Amino acid sequence: MTRTTPNRRRIRFTVTGDVQGVGFRAFTQDRARGLGLAGWVRNTWDGKVEGEAEGPIPAVSELIVLLGRGPISCHVESAVTREIPSLGEDGHFRITR
Repeated sequence: MTRTTPNRRRIRFTVTGDVQGVGFRAFTQDRARGLGLAGWVRNTWDGKVEGEAEGPIPAVSELIVLLGRGPISCHVESAVTREIPSLGEDGHFRITR
């Protein structure tokens, strides 16, 4: 069941470029946790990083900006996000495989 929660958003993101083996997942997890977001991040078989994040609109918007930059050791070619239905999750952001 999908919850509609005002002032919150959930996104699905895919980041391409030199984003694997450079600490991108740990960077994303650290920033998402610092922003109080819930969700997950993982590497894909084709060299991308993907994930979902949910929380207050300003915090998710800030994460989107950070995904476009990444850690200093990476090169982001693109960071594509799309809105998806909220799951009503709070405060747990993890790296998955």
